[in-house]
Amino acid sequence: MIQAILSFDVDAESPILAEGRRYAENAGVMSHQAYGPLVGVPRILDLLQEYGLPATFFVPGVTAERYPDAVEQILAAGHEVGHHSYAHVSPFDQDEAAERSDFERALESLARFGVEPKGFRCPSWEPTWRTPALVAEYGLAYDSSLMDADAPYLLETSSGDIVELPVHWALDDWEQYAYLPRPPFKSPIESPQKVLDLWISELDAMRRYGCLFVLTCHPFLSGRPHRVEVLRRLIEHALETKDVEFVEAHEAARRARNDDGLPRRRLEPVVVDENVYPNY
Repeated sequence: MIQAILSFDVDAESPILAEGRRYAENAGVMSHQAYGPLVGVPRILDLLQEYGLPATFFVPGVTAERYPDAVEQILAAGHEVGHHSYAHVSPFDQDEAAERSDFERALESLARFGVEPKGFRCPSWEPTWRTPALVAEYGLAYDSSLMDADAPYLLETSSGDIVELPVHWALDDWEQYAYLPRPPFKSPIESPQKVLDLWISELDAMRRYGCLFVLTCHPFLSGRPHRVEVLRRLIEHALETKDVEFVEAHEAARRARNDDGLPRRRLEPVVVDENVYPNY
């Protein structure tokens, strides 16, 4: 039996605005992103309710403030809400003070809904070496941003241990569907049938190897009708196997922490020899 996490990053406009606030004037691209909380979230919630499945929704603070109804719907349906930064700016592009300020502001935004998040997902999956310690410092139990494993492990930081729930680009709908002319997010718009084959094949391989299946979808992408049906068929395939259990991310982290055999590791920053790699 393996665990599967259905996770949804309710980014709305935030990743576009992170590329430049001038895009707020582009009504077309803003409407493309608004589809997520306005249409995608309710449709996905209906799908989850139909199959009685739990899920984790990572919500940036900006989204929570702009679309409180979407957050309330997620909570009313009983799903987990996780920390996904405030403004969806990559920590790789922030100094330590800016990252901390953004992290705290996101906590404040979620607290207005009574949410004390148990886990964090880094914007664009671009944490710095200091990010996991920040997550631990504020008492969160897990992170879901790193790609150096395909099963949970205990991540040691200077502020304490957290559980890492690893992710991977192949299980993210952004690479499959995200096309915009400006800003230039120009992934090919793949056939949902191709995406279904990719995700089912990944799931079946992970069943063989005993991995943690973490699917990451964005409601403005996978909330579209044909793409929701891909999620439906993936869910049905997983249920038919009888050896896949759907859990929220915090539950996967709790079980991992209770596993005496859980691997432990510490992030080791890459030290670069400037004589070998001279260009900054």
